[in-house]
Amino acid sequence: MLETRAETAALQSLLDASIARSTGHLRAIITDDRTLTAEQLVALLTGMKVLSVATVTAAGEPRISALDGHFLHGTWTFSTSGTSAKAKHLAARPAVSVAHVDGEDLALFTHGYAELMQPGPERDEVEAHWTAHYGSSPWTWGDDIRMYCLRMTWAVAYAFKRDELLQARGVPA
Repeated sequence: MLETRAETAALQSLLDASIARSTGHLRAIITDDRTLTAEQLVALLTGMKVLSVATVTAAGEPRISALDGHFLHGTWTFSTSGTSAKAKHLAARPAVSVAHVDGEDLALFTHGYAELMQPGPERDEVEAHWTAHYGSSPWTWGDDIRMYCLRMTWAVAYAFKRDELLQARGVPA
């Protein structure tokens, strides 16, 4: 958990604003007793999580694929090869939807923009985290590895049985 108080507060503000402007249909499913706070999310989303990442082709057709993701500083980081269709989509159209769904237990649905991480302290910290997790630097996995940070504009967190989930995973309610 690398989040600062300010990052956790910003994530909470985004979660609150997103659910407030959601449709009645979504709010009927993601009720108050099924939402998660930013602090709970940060505690639950440690380690590698499988993400469903949706991009759009030049023809406006949606494409979705699974990527490894790590939730750091209150947002997702993920990578792909620069030769992938996903990288080409993101270079031309960085708007993206990203979801992590763990059965009925936990879900985080997000929309935003994938920002290609540039060399510097932020990317160095992400590289160190990923290297510790995988045992090798992501930059050694190919000739053109792209690392992205999701700049979220909308996010909704869900847990069908929130209190049971938090208790089972040792996270304070």
